[in-house]
Amino acid sequence: MGIIGMIVIGFIVGLVARAILPGTQALGFILTTLLGIAGSFVAGYLGQALGLYAAGEGAGFVGSVVGAMLLLFVVGKIKGDGSGKG
Repeated sequence: MGIIGMIVIGFIVGLVARAILPGTQALGFILTTLLGIAGSFVAGYLGQALGLYAAGEGAGFVGSVVGAMLLLFVVGKIKGDGSGKG
């Protein structure tokens, strides 16, 4: 898959992850795309560590969405809401 295809899929994965995960994520087009692409990498590496994927095998669409949701959750916990409650 070329770079354009990876960007398009990353954007779609990022949108799906933001739609599924509750809360308000103030991310623009570029950050949503990067979230989806990074989610694919996270899912691929985590899947290899758990023995779900072979070395060099990319994560599927669902795995990529789960990886993006995991990243979005972690970033949300790190940033917090500013109230000091969570």
